[in-house]
Amino acid sequence: MLRIDYFQQVPEFVTNMRQITHAQTRFTIDAKLRALIETRVSQINGCVYCTDLHINESRGLGELQQRLDTLPVWRESPFFNDREKAALAWAESLTHISVSHATDQEFNALKDYFTDLEIVELSLSISLANFWNRMAGGFRRMPQSNINYQNEATS
Repeated sequence: MLRIDYFQQVPEFVTNMRQITHAQTRFTIDAKLRALIETRVSQINGCVYCTDLHINESRGLGELQQRLDTLPVWRESPFFNDREKAALAWAESLTHISVSHATDQEFNALKDYFTDLEIVELSLSISLANFWNRMAGGFRRMPQSNINYQNEATS
């Protein structure tokens, strides 16, 4: 159950943040990679709503289910290339910045695969995903389901 409908409380602000988020569609970075990164950030933050949203977005962009299934173990997975792994490492580093301190190692790995503009766009996408994760996760926004789950006791 949603704790507080934050859109109702500050509709102008949330609308502005949605517009900023939508502006990412004009980024030069590949939308499929962006959705993958946003999925991983949402998984790390434990945001059910955002994880569901970005997995569905990824599928709509043609992402393979096998890659989505192995995203939590991307470092060990053979299904991600070095460019994607550099982006995922940066996403995790920025998401855990209080611990990781966004090291030079992770940042410099990006420079092998991304332009400065793409690194900034990637970082903005990661930051926005973290913002939305904290709002949706903190206020317990849940995705809508087409499945009717019932907790039935079996005897």
